[in-house]
Amino acid sequence: MKKIKVAVVGTGFIGPAHIEALRRIPNVDVAALCEANMELAEEKAAILGIEKAYLFEDMLKQEDIDVVHICTPNFLHYSQSKAALEAGKHVVCEKPLATKIEEAEELVALAKEKGLVNAVHFNLRYYPMVRQMKTMRESGELGDIYSIMGSYLQDWLFLQTDYNWRLEPDKSGDSRAIADIGSHLLDLTEYVTGLSITEVMADFSTVHKTRLKPLKPVETYTGKMLQPSDYKEVEINTEDHATVMLRFDNGNKGSVTVSQVNAGRKNRLNIEIAGSKANFEWCSERPNELWIGKRETANQHLMKDPSLFSPEAAKLISFPGGHNEGFPDTSKQMFKEVYAAVAEGKQPESPSYPAFADGLRELVICERIIESHKKQAWVKI
Repeated sequence: MKKIKVAVVGTGFIGPAHIEALRRIPNVDVAALCEANMELAEEKAAILGIEKAYLFEDMLKQEDIDVVHICTPNFLHYSQSKAALEAGKHVVCEKPLATKIEEAEELVALAKEKGLVNAVHFNLRYYPMVRQMKTMRESGELGDIYSIMGSYLQDWLFLQTDYNWRLEPDKSGDSRAIADIGSHLLDLTEYVTGLSITEVMADFSTVHKTRLKPLKPVETYTGKMLQPSDYKEVEINTEDHATVMLRFDNGNKGSVTVSQVNAGRKNRLNIEIAGSKANFEWCSERPNELWIGKRETANQHLMKDPSLFSPEAAKLISFPGGHNEGFPDTSKQMFKEVYAAVAEGKQPESPSYPAFADGLRELVICERIIESHKKQAWVKI
């Protein structure tokens, strides 16, 4: 069987995560890597064991590259995805798909016109327990949904000296906490419940009005420490923390809170869905467990085990019960579905994986949340 050749663009935190996941899929060859300059590209390619290093424009000219993974800062997603599609490459893009709705709409239309496989890396859908919650809801075990409460908490920007390109609107967009991690939570909420968010009311806060920007690069999550003379003070205009009230198309309500300044919370997405028959609660830091709340019988604690899961959820499990799977496995499971479509050579009519259209949907919701915060009013989606 012919190997599918892939180029990965960007080698910050998430690029190597894509590479590791791709190497766990048969018939996929990570053949090339792209960075902002050749020196860095060659250095990273050597570290990651990738044969070819290119600048982006040169990589697009390589006829043997079938798929491009866009893992660069947000402001590059639109232009690089567009260029890859125009070069006839299938595209997997990190979220957000773009920083403007009009750009995302253009990418959705272009991908459809070209008939190319397109996906946005909403990988948190691919925890087996998330898929299990979805199928349990579909089978009626949750009942009518009364309310939804969610949070996504991190602490990697807790200190005034914590800094990253995501703090700069020209690189990341007008929202940070909501666009960066809130988008995952909102996508997962609609995916699991089958409901659509119809209205939002948001309130943002910026805990650190100024931050100390390092004068030398520091990669995300590395924990490197610099000296006071290595920083300069800069003004911050994006949110560290946000709370959003939600209205859904079934007439009921919910709320989400996201924060990147909660000490001790490393990467904690938590969702609780209250229904007329049961209550589901799941946390990404305990991804192999699901709490099922009951009123008239004992509560249940479901552990990840393919023999106990629905067939749809069991497909996302690679190991028997008692063998934990986590964040790196979510990308592998998503890419398995994406690359099945790549092997067929075209985007399915109703893809099982999150496509560019899903990326557009989440961008619209995030834009309306920003608008709501500015107006301090309810805004329709």
